[in-house]
This record gives sequence, C-alpha cells and structure tokens, in this order.
Amino acid sequence: MFEGGCACGAVRYRLTRRPMFVNCCHCRDCQRQCGAAFAINALIETAEIVVECGEIAPIRMPTDSGRVHDIHRCTACGTALWSDYGGRPALRFVRVATLDDPAALVPDAHIFTRSKLSWVEVTGAPAFEVYYDMQALWPVESLARRRAILGDG
Repeated sequence: MFEGGCACGAVRYRLTRRPMFVNCCHCRDCQRQCGAAFAINALIETAEIVVECGEIAPIRMPTDSGRVHDIHRCTACGTALWSDYGGRPALRFVRVATLDDPAALVPDAHIFTRSKLSWVEVTGAPAFEVYYDMQALWPVESLARRRAILGDG
C-alpha cells in the first residue's frame, strides 16, 4: 500500500497494510533526533514492513525517559526510517516523511504538545499535552492488531 526509502535510494521498503495509528509527536526527544519541530510516526507491526533492498542498522539513542529507543537507519546515508520505542521488536514507528507520498498518512493525534514549539499550530487531529487513552482513541481493529503482537502491555 505504501512505499518509501532513504535519502540516497539504497533502501527501499513497503508497508503491506495500513498502519494502526499515526502520531505527530512534539516531544523534545523527537525534536532533537529529527532536527525538526516534530516527528510523524506511523505505528505498524514490524512484520508488515518489507525491505526490498538496502541495509538498515539500529542506533541506540538516549532519551529523556531513559527507555530504550533504537532508530533504524540506512547504513549508506543514515536516514532514519523507523524506530523501536521501548524495546518492543514486534512494533515499529515508521517515519512518515520517508514514504514516497508522505501526505498519504495524516496524523490521528498530536502528542507531547506540552513541548511543542510556540510557532507550531496544531490542527486537524486531537492534541494531548502528553499522551492519550488508547482505548478511547484507537480504532477497535487497530487495538486488536496491537494486542496480537504485544499482548495487553
């Protein structure tokens, strides 16, 4: 359904189904690690990402929370393609901007707006100072997919 790749073209990937949910994250970690005002992450099962070509390697990043955060990058150019937040290898946070058509996935929610840059206007999706109640916001099918790979955790 969705195809993408790195800046140099060495890595090409595709998502075999629609992501479970899309977050626009305004936390300081995302700002620092992306060098931007926010990161747009599409949450999807790792098994639903097919790497067509190229090599990807995880780089462990420091976080304000102290939780594990591995950013998977193209080994040739260093483009961040997706992340594993919290040491959950069955779940990936795909960087939407690496899709061939990044406009194809719009955020379902804005998170960590407490650290949003003052000049960013949040529109189009619910916004949360920190995080949200997943049971209330995620579609039932997406919750079931998440539960299938992570259990109730």
